[in-house]
Amino acid sequence: MRSHRATPRAGVSLAATLPLLAGALAFGIPAHAADGPGRGTLAGTKPAWATARADRGAAPDGAQVSVRVYLAGRDAAGLAAYAKAVSDPGSASHGTYLSARQAQARFGATQAQVAAVKGWLTAAGLKVTDVARHYVAVTGEVAAAEKAFGTQLHNYTKGTKTYRAPTTAASVPAGVKDAVLTVTGLDNAPHLASHKDRLPPPETVFRNAGPFSTYHGSNVATTLPDAYGTKIPYAVKGYTGKQLRAAYGAGKRTGKGVRIAITDAYASPTIAFDAATYARRNGDAAWSSGQLRQVLPAKYTRTKECSAAGWYGEETLDVEAVHAVAPGARVTYVGAASCYDEDLLDSLGKIVDGHLADIVSNSWGDIEANQTPDLAAAYDQVFQFGAVEGIGFYFSSGDNGDEVANTGTKQVDTPANSAWVTAVGGTSLAVGKGDSYLWETGWGTQKAVLSDDGRSWEDFPGAFTSGAGGGTSRTVAEPYWQKGVVPDALAKANSADGNRVVPDIAAIADPNTGFLVGQTQTLPDGTTQAYDEYRIGGTSLAAPVIAAVQALAQEARGGKPLGFANPAIYARYGSKAYHDVTDNPTGSGLAVARVDYVNGYDARGGLTPSVRTLGKDSSLSAVKGYDDVTGVGTPAGGYVESYRR
Repeated sequence: MRSHRATPRAGVSLAATLPLLAGALAFGIPAHAADGPGRGTLAGTKPAWATARADRGAAPDGAQVSVRVYLAGRDAAGLAAYAKAVSDPGSASHGTYLSARQAQARFGATQAQVAAVKGWLTAAGLKVTDVARHYVAVTGEVAAAEKAFGTQLHNYTKGTKTYRAPTTAASVPAGVKDAVLTVTGLDNAPHLASHKDRLPPPETVFRNAGPFSTYHGSNVATTLPDAYGTKIPYAVKGYTGKQLRAAYGAGKRTGKGVRIAITDAYASPTIAFDAATYARRNGDAAWSSGQLRQVLPAKYTRTKECSAAGWYGEETLDVEAVHAVAPGARVTYVGAASCYDEDLLDSLGKIVDGHLADIVSNSWGDIEANQTPDLAAAYDQVFQFGAVEGIGFYFSSGDNGDEVANTGTKQVDTPANSAWVTAVGGTSLAVGKGDSYLWETGWGTQKAVLSDDGRSWEDFPGAFTSGAGGGTSRTVAEPYWQKGVVPDALAKANSADGNRVVPDIAAIADPNTGFLVGQTQTLPDGTTQAYDEYRIGGTSLAAPVIAAVQALAQEARGGKPLGFANPAIYARYGSKAYHDVTDNPTGSGLAVARVDYVNGYDARGGLTPSVRTLGKDSSLSAVKGYDDVTGVGTPAGGYVESYRR
């Protein structure tokens, strides 16, 4: 996402850190200020990279611009206040949700506001191309956009490329400033791609080499060197739903009747077959007619730029993980037309406007440095509309730990940093014989390969490879529900006033203790496609697992929606509802052995044995109590039933 692009749980480029804008980012309320006679400034609409030093001069007047003007609605402050009230277990309004129609009537834009915005834009010379519930889209020339938004558009260098951006924050006339939340698209980094793309075939097959364990410790690597003074087990082939349900206290709950939505970009052309085949082969309940459906755009865009086929596995993981843990839940996959913000926002908007689900799992994001306040406000507005309707959004926290190795700067990911979503961190999970829960560590992996003589691990324990995202936001103020739970050392790491800390809760994520997934993929010959299974992880796994556990909790609550769940999640902090996860649950170093195909799919390219040390997440640590790897912990046996009414 940011830089207007999302990735399936991976970071992208490094950008300048944004200042704290509590109004825009913590609450999603438009931050307006006086700007000339009667005009109002739209804070955050000038990107941080548009500096005087990078300025390469005015953009041509005739160049084309496509922008979205997001609508503030009738009462932006009231929307945020009501979203807080219905989500707070201590509030008299808790659980008094509105229907999608009621929410729109109470907080959505009026026809008069839409007409005023359209009139202003067309008077400036811009052409209206779309009017949605949350925005008005327009196109036109640079000169018209400059007139409409009271700023100049220049070209700026950003990295090795040049993009257009405003020289100052955009502003709007007095007559519409109360109707406008923000505007996006005045900067065009990165450039827009073709609208004529079609979805490519699945990517080349990925397979795990053996040997494997069927449960943690079932197959010890006796012929490989010791680690931490003992022989270590081979990694599991991949946990299945039965094991995860036992680990997280599902009991007899199935999530029956609860509606879960999943958002990603694009759509796997084989998802129905793959999900049905996987369930049949791995002991999950069969999908009933209509239990899985897809809501897809009319056309797809930017498939090459976004690596569309790479998203198929993301959808497959999300759908199969949700069904494995909550086999009775109804699942709606809402695919975005591309991996760009505007398309992902459209997918989220479809869910809210049509109330397609009560729980929404999202396994995508970007680094906070690429976040812009204008887009943050647009996202938060959707999340707030969801909250007043009883819809909860769950976002994976990231797979690069503190992001230093990935970007050079310690930071969190977004939209997981929003104060209106549940950020899901990750663990390494050990499920033993008889589906018994053994332990969890915070997910953070170090890797060392086998020496040439086979007698030792080179440079043991090796370098950091991946881990659960977490840490302290630089842009989002500390929400009330974290106060008194999150230690000041974390909350005040970037500001004396306190900031949002990520994550909130956690579940299995480590690919070395990961989940078995089944997917149709392209075989090495490049033409044949076949179903195959492999182990996978990442907080892309943790998010749908937690979404599924929340479906079980909603069932326990009698089917009444949980809504925005963070106040309730934090209210259970310190209770038996959670496993309090630490990096050293057994008192000694923990590791598993892996043997991988060099080419990723068969032994023709050779094999690489390695040892993976667990519980070493960059500079982040899972400790007793709240921490920035696992949040309040992972669901224990008492979590689901704690919601029982």
